[in-house]
Amino acid sequence: MNKLLKKISELKNPYFDLQAEIGITKHMGGFEATRELIDLCHIGKNKHILDVGCSVGRTMCSIAKRYNCRVIGVDISERMIERAKERSKREGVKNRVGFLIADVQSLPFEKDLFNAVISESVTAFPDNKQKAISDYVRVTKPGGYVGLNEVTWIKTEPPEELVECLYKAAGGIKPETSDGWKELLEGAGLKDIMVKPYKITMIKQFINEVRQIRFADISKAWYRLLNLYIISHAYRKAIKEMIIDTRNMPKRKIMFKYWGYGIYVGRK
Repeated sequence: MNKLLKKISELKNPYFDLQAEIGITKHMGGFEATRELIDLCHIGKNKHILDVGCSVGRTMCSIAKRYNCRVIGVDISERMIERAKERSKREGVKNRVGFLIADVQSLPFEKDLFNAVISESVTAFPDNKQKAISDYVRVTKPGGYVGLNEVTWIKTEPPEELVECLYKAAGGIKPETSDGWKELLEGAGLKDIMVKPYKITMIKQFINEVRQIRFADISKAWYRLLNLYIISHAYRKAIKEMIIDTRNMPKRKIMFKYWGYGIYVGRK
């Protein structure tokens, strides 16, 4: 208990720290978007895959299990990596996956190493998105694929209130338009770029999130959340602030008018 209290006495980013502690993360489009990303990146049997910003390891473990791939996951959060390792053991794929703590803007790999590099709801956060994507390309083999599933402004010029609220409530996220994401992939030297933006509704996103997360995981997450709220002043404060931020968000009807996601894939 003392070790846990020491870990959570200071929060670098409450949005991500909380997700890491409760063991649940999510991304726009759910598994439907993940499957499309996998297909467009031509991920298949015995390929070598990098999952950038792997969080708790759900996607990478699924790929390792389904395709018998070797998958490496990187994340800047040590706690996320711990959760991903726990998942790999539960799902029986620990011999086919590996993990590293790393910044997505400076990947610790030699060039031309992976058949595909994927990232979901991660590349919208770095200060220098172009640097991050260029590094994804650097470690991809010639002819390999780089694929993103990212939060996207479906309409240009979203209300400033929405931009600010989303940035604050979602841990510093900075979405692009679909044209913006395409330009970033082109700027990294990718070709044959596919751009597939999607609108989404609150109900559809809720269903996607439920499908992403197993009931057992939800139960554990609620238990961990309650425990954190009770024992940690830092998390109790963070949870209360997140509730306030959520209440201050523009009406959902307005939010989903501008906010969606997109699948963006290019070949090296």
